Amino acid sequence: MTLAHPAYAQLRQVTPVAAVMLENNPGMMTLDGTNTWILRAPGREECVVVDPGEDDEEHLRRIAEVGPVALTLITHRHHDHTDGIDRFVEMTGSPVRAVDPSLRRRTDAGLPDGELIEEVGLAIRVVRTPGHTKDSTSFVVEGEGSVLTGDTILGRGTTVLDSTDGDLGDYLASLRTLIDLGAGHTVLPGHGGDLPDLLPVAQYYLAHREERLAQVRAALAVLGEGAEVRAVVEHVYADVDPKLWDVAEQSVRVQLEYLRH
Repeated sequence: MTLAHPAYAQLRQVTPVAAVMLENNPGMMTLDGTNTWILRAPGREECVVVDPGEDDEEHLRRIAEVGPVALTLITHRHHDHTDGIDRFVEMTGSPVRAVDPSLRRRTDAGLPDGELIEEVGLAIRVVRTPGHTKDSTSFVVEGEGSVLTGDTILGRGTTVLDSTDGDLGDYLASLRTLIDLGAGHTVLPGHGGDLPDLLPVAQYYLAHREERLAQVRAALAVLGEGAEVRAVVEHVYADVDPKLWDVAEQSVRVQLEYLRH
């Protein structure tokens, strides 16, 4: 039987190399839950894990049992991707590589842009894609053309830029970086189902951001250059359920910082 998204607590094979274990932590920001990706070269027992997820004993144990885990990679610092790191390392002994030094375990190695990580028969290229967070990183699985995008590109909807260290200029540049990878790359996102082709999705994300930015500019023309974040949200998102305005504030705050600096 071929599993379809969402499939909690079950290993779902997506490409010849990549399988996903969906954590049962659905929510407004996590969609159906956090995707923990397991990368394994054909014919090999060892694997590479991307984003172990929250500190959920059952979820972590299911991933550990898929092992042996030779390496764990982190797409970005958010807790729904990283809170389970310490327990996962206890279970597997895996080193953890991340941009953020506080997330590294059993290694001092970060994730330099462009590095080719060669591990257990896999070749994984690091593509730094900041914007959602400062440390956001994508991974290209060479040879099969899949891209793990973390929260930079989701399986559905669009991502929210973190108001503490997200940056719209960085995010727009990151989308262009992903567009430059070209057509035919399967999207393996941090949340939501996989997508068949990165190129049109990244192009849509870029167009959407530029459209929202134009709307914020127009709102400032009406409300004044010094308008508060909430006033801009209510103007730009007037057709959106007010329950979502608090979330929209994060993106608008980042957009205003981009326009004002």
